[in-house]
Amino acid sequence: MVEATVTRSGGGTLERPAQATGRARQTMESKGRVLVIEDEADILELMVYNLQREGYEVTGIPNGEDGLRRARAELPDLILLDLMLPGLPGVEVCRRLKADPATRGISVIMVTAKGEPDDVVSGLEAGADDYVPKPFSPRVLLARVKAVMRRAGADEGAQGAKVVRGGVSIDPERHEVRVEGEPVVCTATEFRLLHFLATHPGRVFTRNHLLSRVIGEDAVVIDRNIDVHVGALRKKLGTQRELIETVRGVGYRMRDA
Repeated sequence: MVEATVTRSGGGTLERPAQATGRARQTMESKGRVLVIEDEADILELMVYNLQREGYEVTGIPNGEDGLRRARAELPDLILLDLMLPGLPGVEVCRRLKADPATRGISVIMVTAKGEPDDVVSGLEAGADDYVPKPFSPRVLLARVKAVMRRAGADEGAQGAKVVRGGVSIDPERHEVRVEGEPVVCTATEFRLLHFLATHPGRVFTRNHLLSRVIGEDAVVIDRNIDVHVGALRKKLGTQRELIETVRGVGYRMRDA
């Protein structure tokens, strides 16, 4: 694995494999199919190369329009999507993917040189599962890919099953929450919020995303409404309150223990 730090300006030492763009040849059993949409040729080449070496089946596309078409045609397991793309921006690509029933289940990681909270929020609100700010090392990128793929696999069997995070257990069938074995009474909204976060550990959600998933898109929304529910949940969780983490300027996540 190449350990060069990736930057938008092309700095660092890049080890360039031959014919890294397009569909990469597999050298071992595939760990999954990844589509990389990135307009910087050096960065695209490096990402494809390192993912291929880790055992992923990889396709590299340099623009949003072609990337969207390829995603719809191939239905990859995960998409690495640059925010600053020529033509169709990465955020719009993500929105269209998540609006299409055929592609909304594909995991998306935003990869961008923009690291401001507003840019991160835009990507997450569009439906991205995670983000990696540039500059980044291939090791960090691969770790994020593995984590998102792992969470996506866990999500498939999460609905309806009892969930345990730290000292908190959530039983959807009984609509029951226990903290260190003791029952805790939650409102319906608090229960849905806790269960949603617990079934997506490590993933950051914006307040608007949580509102739409937990309260409903047609609900009357008061500014920082979700903060009230999170505050109430933390009080009820007591010694386990730190399981719900605040990501400053973005939203909330359940600690991935």
